[in-house]
Amino acid sequence: MTANHEMNAPTHEELVKLAHTHTERVVIALAGIEATPRADQLAAVSALVVDGARVLVVQATGWGKSLVYWAATSALRSLGRGPTLVVSPLLALMRDQVSAAERAGLTAATINSTNIDDWDRLMASVEHGKIDVLLVSPERLSNPKFAHRMGPLIAGAGLIVIDEAHCISDWGFDFRPDYQRVAHLLAESPTTPVLATTATANGRVTADVAVQLGSDTVVLRGTLARSSLRLSVVPHLGPIERFVWVDQALGHLDGSGIIYVPTVADTDRLAGFLRKLGHNVVAYSGRLEPERRLEVEDALRAHGVKAVVATSALGMGYDMPDLSFCIHVGSPDSPVAYYQQVGRAGRKLDRADAILLPAETDERLWEYFATASIPDERDIVKTLNILGNRTEPLSVPALESDTGIRRSRLEALLRIVAVEGAVERVEGGWIGTGVAYTYDHEKWESVKAARACEADLMRSYAAAKGCLMQFLQLALDDLDPAPCGRCSVCTGHAPIDGLTIDAESLVAATEYLRGEVVSLEPRKLWPSGLSSGHRGRIVGPADGRAVFFADAPAWRAAARLLALEDDKATDEVLDGMIAVLAKWRTTWNARPIAVVPMPSRRHPRLIMQMAEHIARAGKLELVDALAMSGPAPDPQAASKAKVEQLLSSMTVRNEAMVPSNGPLLLVDDTYRSGWTMTVAASLLRGAGASSVMPLVVQQLP
Repeated sequence: MTANHEMNAPTHEELVKLAHTHTERVVIALAGIEATPRADQLAAVSALVVDGARVLVVQATGWGKSLVYWAATSALRSLGRGPTLVVSPLLALMRDQVSAAERAGLTAATINSTNIDDWDRLMASVEHGKIDVLLVSPERLSNPKFAHRMGPLIAGAGLIVIDEAHCISDWGFDFRPDYQRVAHLLAESPTTPVLATTATANGRVTADVAVQLGSDTVVLRGTLARSSLRLSVVPHLGPIERFVWVDQALGHLDGSGIIYVPTVADTDRLAGFLRKLGHNVVAYSGRLEPERRLEVEDALRAHGVKAVVATSALGMGYDMPDLSFCIHVGSPDSPVAYYQQVGRAGRKLDRADAILLPAETDERLWEYFATASIPDERDIVKTLNILGNRTEPLSVPALESDTGIRRSRLEALLRIVAVEGAVERVEGGWIGTGVAYTYDHEKWESVKAARACEADLMRSYAAAKGCLMQFLQLALDDLDPAPCGRCSVCTGHAPIDGLTIDAESLVAATEYLRGEVVSLEPRKLWPSGLSSGHRGRIVGPADGRAVFFADAPAWRAAARLLALEDDKATDEVLDGMIAVLAKWRTTWNARPIAVVPMPSRRHPRLIMQMAEHIARAGKLELVDALAMSGPAPDPQAASKAKVEQLLSSMTVRNEAMVPSNGPLLLVDDTYRSGWTMTVAASLLRGAGASSVMPLVVQQLP
């Protein structure tokens, strides 16, 4: 494959024939002896092999986009060209692509966070021409050492492939700043053929990606409608009703599928509920270890489980041709994201069900995600000023401490600014480069507006205001949107006839979900650089408990109470706290001897009533030991800023007699970062308490 053909360069006609021959060969290898290439597959491979072009392919899931780059790689390698570099966003997607490449007769390998020990060997194999295809993630390219080592490979690549190319665009539903580094790499390889593929790009994203690839980009775009998908909406279900509906639906749906939920907590909660009722299901999220994620993916692919309850982490690129259903418990924030997820189903089936159960919490989640990835100009200025005044790299924790910006927002900000070259990640942390950064107000306001528009479309979809497939086509700027005649709106039929939700099932589901154990893990270390002198290991709270986490479906009324101004504690909340204590006491080393209410600016009456109720029920002393003054810390502030303010505003009352002969139960309404509870417990320990046990109503994410 590495022979030099320059002495007898093939003619245009020979290159066209070569492109077609390799495309036909790969189609047969991947799809069977009867399969023939699509016209646009031939056109894409020919443009890459014959013209060395830059090509953007926007086609529906299952159309065969990966076949294009395997066929082009096969043809280019036969001409003695360098290996293909595939930039791919997900580990699951890389594994599937390696397998597909090998079926196409190519030698493929991936470099990722799970095989670090193999990197040297794999890179040597690439350099010696033993590997045809190397798959890497965009995040790997942001690592300075790795990017430097990849330089010669990129320069000598025969083809560069950008999979899930909508991630390049600010307008894409899953925009990733690290992906934009790929566009910079392309500028360094102006003569290398480039293929970008996606199934989820509307007209604006398509145009943006094409511009980033180059002015002469060949765009091949087809219809994104999927005839195998039967789209349905089941509206007006409450939070417990949705859980019961899924339980009953699994008994009617054939095959295996994915149940999408919005949060990690929901994966564990719903999967546990369904397993309790006898369903063979597992939870899946980005928090799973890579090995466990692979196990779950393989089990679903082999129909070893009925369903996987997953966040969007199980989405792009997961390859299971006979996945027969996708149920969404809650709506994604855009129809493009929804199309991407339901596109996993029915790739090689005549029918697959895609069912949406809208939730009353959808709008709040949409609002959060619409702005979460957009950087604040003031935060950027603050970060660049701090980096500009330092000669040595600063770690993210150090930057968090110096800027007061929460770590998750700070990390997102750094990735965005790094793409523009104003900061750079080096060994030991981040440095400022001196390159000027201009905040593009117009662009970010336009991104917000675009996301708001997508949310409006999703709102209409969830309300079933028209043909569901046509809604998705319109959102994707499809070339020929039309009513599908198959969805629940077009037919007037529910996805599963005769499914009813009875009162007995609702009661049983509520009881199960209210038995969920929510543990509060204490903070271990103080933030660095506190002016108070606190540092190192924290002597503060022990493990704690919450009645419920976030928007737990069995506790929606209690969550609404906590969202209001100060009010009377309800029987539901009081009984819930006593139930948590009854279950928790089986693990106590010692029984609490007193109850301490947390001082609160927002819910002092509520918290005092809860503390008094627990004290009466347990025949415990009530000790109102803590006082609070001044404004509350900014919930978006970094840990150091929060702790500084809490340490200056919270005190132990001078007259308080803090018991020292047993644990104290410290009662509060909510728990998010844990710092308020940590500072309060530290003060109580300093006043003589032997142990402090936190108990709250709601743990927030």
